[in-house]
Amino acid sequence: MLTEPLINRLNQLNLKGMAAALAHQNTSADLQEQSFEDRLGMMIEHETTERAGFRFAQRIRWAKLPQSACLEDVRVASLRGIDTTQWRQLASLQWVNNKLNVLLTGPTGVGKSYMASALAHGACRADISVRCYRLPRLIDELTKASALHKRSALLAQLAKAQLLVIDDFGLTPMTEHVVHDLLEILEDRYDRQSTLITSQLPIEQWHAYLGDKTVADAILDRLVHNAHKITLKGESMRKQKGLETNKSDKKTATPD
Repeated sequence: MLTEPLINRLNQLNLKGMAAALAHQNTSADLQEQSFEDRLGMMIEHETTERAGFRFAQRIRWAKLPQSACLEDVRVASLRGIDTTQWRQLASLQWVNNKLNVLLTGPTGVGKSYMASALAHGACRADISVRCYRLPRLIDELTKASALHKRSALLAQLAKAQLLVIDDFGLTPMTEHVVHDLLEILEDRYDRQSTLITSQLPIEQWHAYLGDKTVADAILDRLVHNAHKITLKGESMRKQKGLETNKSDKKTATPD
């Protein structure tokens, strides 16, 4: 079979990585001298890499990360409240495999959302399904789904995600109905999937925030007892970055 029709057939079979590899081989005299088995192995490896890249890009799109971050970008030295050993433990993502939770608390601007995004990005790279929501957005989605009679479908979606990230927990008031929906979500995930929550509220204040004592007890029971609890400390990194920027601007400013 001629090469061009073979490349077209590979593309028709959605083997685009193999098609691209074959096209590349035909432009390289050195590769054409390789054995059939070696060339086929290269094509299969290219197809595997292509599919992995596609899956990763798809997972990133679905995840909707709160911020652009990856594990390698996290500078533990700049985060107070977590040490290198703890960070390595989290970055290994073994807690996701073990169906455990992570609760990140601390004042605004200390890096909670950034850490959560980096962990979520790492999970996507490890072929783990991720969904991320700021709490206000999750509340909106739950309210809309209930109005459209699609609540069960949304809850089923959330239950399937291997890692669910809820960012800014505790900043937005929740109705009794939404609190019950949150309990449903966590009940579906308990001992089955992992949940990561970031909050400015200390965990000790979550009970009061949730309101209904019985429901709050049930929610915290499903969240806290099988979780890594990290409390970040220090001043806002946004504030510190702003101060550094101002100092730099003053240094480079020319006198009138």
